[in-house]
Amino acid sequence: MEGAKVAVEGETPPADQRWNIHGQATWVDQYHPTFNAPYSGTNSLTPHSNSAETFDATLYLGVKLWDGGEAYFNPEIDQGFGLSNTLGLAGFSSAEAYKVGNNNPYYRTPRAFIRQTFNLGGDLIELEDQANQLAKTITSNNVIITAGKFSVVDIFDTNTYAHDPKGDFLNWAGVDAGAFDYAADSWGYTYGGAIEWNQDWWTLRAGYFDLSIVPNSENIDIGFKQYELVTELEERHEIDGHKGKFKILGFVNRGNMGSYSNAVALAQQTGTTPDTSLVRRMAWRPGIALNFEQEINPSVGLFARASQNNGAQEAYEFTDINQSVTAGLSFKGDLWNRPMDSIGVQGIVNGISKEAQQYFAMGGLGVLVGDGALTYGLERISEVYYNLGVAKHLAFGFDYQHVVNPAYNAARGPVNIFGIRVHADF
Repeated sequence: MEGAKVAVEGETPPADQRWNIHGQATWVDQYHPTFNAPYSGTNSLTPHSNSAETFDATLYLGVKLWDGGEAYFNPEIDQGFGLSNTLGLAGFSSAEAYKVGNNNPYYRTPRAFIRQTFNLGGDLIELEDQANQLAKTITSNNVIITAGKFSVVDIFDTNTYAHDPKGDFLNWAGVDAGAFDYAADSWGYTYGGAIEWNQDWWTLRAGYFDLSIVPNSENIDIGFKQYELVTELEERHEIDGHKGKFKILGFVNRGNMGSYSNAVALAQQTGTTPDTSLVRRMAWRPGIALNFEQEINPSVGLFARASQNNGAQEAYEFTDINQSVTAGLSFKGDLWNRPMDSIGVQGIVNGISKEAQQYFAMGGLGVLVGDGALTYGLERISEVYYNLGVAKHLAFGFDYQHVVNPAYNAARGPVNIFGIRVHADF
């Protein structure tokens, strides 16, 4: 649990907070210079120098409903686009960019949910007042139920050092497991519910969520005719007094999706370009993700993820990745006498299945990639960021990413992507 501390024995815990309000605003601008590309397709990152920016502003409203029950509502304003309209990289360069964009600001409600906590005993834990969390005291052993509209990765696949594009890494495959094809609309949110059973050194989570009506859609299939089941086991430990976690996550999507092989076979019979939308039928798509974090000392943290899914079917929601491995380090500014600053470095390797390689080589299009042809190579991404803490609630970030084989295409790139981030909160 974030923002939690063990209550001091003998002291009376503070009264539970009845309501709170927090807010944030984040602006990101990314740019890449011209890079080598002998050809480009519909879903290619443009080889010409290009820049794009995004902006979002969110309110986090919370209210206590009853004993253990809380409601949260997050109105938000969004604006902007990702590079090349958020296309051309399987591990896309900005998790602040969505699969849809608009030059003009527009309103959304990304989250509206209820949370219920049942205390089961153990140490008293004081939760701090923060976004989507009322200050209150709970027991270390508990059950938490969350239901409504939110993001699957609000609860699953979290990581202390690599999970927040507003404050740490920006790359999609760095803030979430690349092959975790989690249920979501084009903005990353869905409807559903999750239950978490927390005990002294472990947590077991399970969730049931709506998929989109069709893959990579702005509209959710609210009737749960297409859905995702996900479960995660988290282990917590200490090594020489330094906290760490290891998580194993399994998921399966049940939806109307197309097989790469069937799309290729149809294209060969008809002399056309393969298209998974022409061969969609109800199918299962399972996957697994491993997630590790370890504090080395109070100012240095290590993290790693590895994930894989069934590469026979098209990507449904997240991105065109069938295997992904990520590892990196996070450093707090205490090390150089700037306690509000931070640095992070990570490396990402993404891959796709043999079936997907053939599909894209014949000109097929995916969620984010599709150059019209393919000379296959693993997509390799290096990322480093520096956050400069200007004030307690204001930070300027600088981000650099080097991408080899963008969209798995060894004939294009490499690409250098430079980013600036401004983040404020209250």
